[in-house]
Amino acid sequence: MIHHTGLLMPPSSPRAAFQLAEPPCASHILVPEHLVDPQPCPPGMMRGCSSHARASSGDGLLVLDFTDGLTAAPAAGARGPIPLDGKQLKPDVTRFVCNPLSGELFRVPDIDGTKKTLKWQLVGILTQSGRPNGPPDRYALASFSSNAAADDDDEWSFAVRRFLSQKGEWDEPVVFPSPLPLERPLFVDHDPVTFAGRIWWVDVSWGAISVDPLSDQPELRFVELPGGSVMEPVKDEKRRGLVRYRRLGVSEGRLRYAEASQKEPFVLSSFALDDNGSSWTLEHRVALSRLRVDGGLPLQQEDTPRIGVIDPLNASIMYLKIGVQCISVDMEKG
Repeated sequence: MIHHTGLLMPPSSPRAAFQLAEPPCASHILVPEHLVDPQPCPPGMMRGCSSHARASSGDGLLVLDFTDGLTAAPAAGARGPIPLDGKQLKPDVTRFVCNPLSGELFRVPDIDGTKKTLKWQLVGILTQSGRPNGPPDRYALASFSSNAAADDDDEWSFAVRRFLSQKGEWDEPVVFPSPLPLERPLFVDHDPVTFAGRIWWVDVSWGAISVDPLSDQPELRFVELPGGSVMEPVKDEKRRGLVRYRRLGVSEGRLRYAEASQKEPFVLSSFALDDNGSSWTLEHRVALSRLRVDGGLPLQQEDTPRIGVIDPLNASIMYLKIGVQCISVDMEKG
C-alpha cells in the first residue's frame, strides 16, 4: 500500500525515491521537485497541494499525479482550518508513469496542452506484453467523464480519453452511449483498478464501469455491486467519504469488493466477482467489534474501521485503519 507521494528536495535526482515499508505500514514515493515544476506563489497567496499514487498496473507500474493550486492567504491572526476546494483552486495537474523499483519516471504529456485537467483526474493504467511474464511492451492510460442528459429525450453518455504509449499523445475523447441500466449519475471518488485487461472505475454506492483502452474498438461495461450493497440514489455530499468503508481491489487473480458497516458490530464483508463477470460471491463476513485497540480496549463508535486496501496476495487479509492505527485482519481466522 502506497499511502503518500511527495516532492523530493533538494531536486538533485532524475529518479523517484521509493521508501518501502512492511505491511500493514504504508510505503512512500518521493519525486524530484523540478520535474513537477510547481507554479510560482505570489505574495498574498498560499499554495494548496496534493499528490497521489493514483493507479497501478498488474505488473507494478504506477500513475502518480500532483495537483498544485493557489488561493488567497488567510488574514493575519486568523485561526482554524482553511477550507480548500478543487474548483476554487483551479489547480495544475502533473502526471507521471513510475517504475517504483528502478525509480524511472515518464512525464505524461498534458491533456490538450494544459495542466488544468481536473476533469480527467481519475487516470488508470493498463499494460501489455508480447512475452509471458515479460516486461510490458506498451501501455495505455485512460480516464472518463460522464455527461447528464440535457433533457428527458437525450441519452446519457460517457467520454473516455486514452494515452497510448506507442503514440505518445492523448487521443480525442471517444463518446460512448451509457451502459448503465438506469439514468442515474455515477459518483466516482475511488482510484481506478486494473483487472482482466480492463480499467475499472467504481461508484461505491452502485457499481463499476470498465473499458479496455488498448482495444481498437473499446466498449464500456457495467457491473453492479452485490445486491445488498447497492444504495438508493442520494446526493453527492452524502456519498462523500463512503469510499473509506468500501473498496474494490484485485487479490489472488480475482476482482474483489469489500465493505465495512459503520455501526456496531462493524461487520466486514468480502466478495469475489464470478467468472461470468456479472455476479458476486460472498467469501468472508466477520464482526470487527471483537477487535481490541489502544491497549486492549473494545472498539467504540468513533473508532469505526476504515478499509485501507485488500491484500493483493491473500484475499482473506484486509488492511484497516482504526483511528491513527493501521492493522491487518485475517478474515479466514475470524
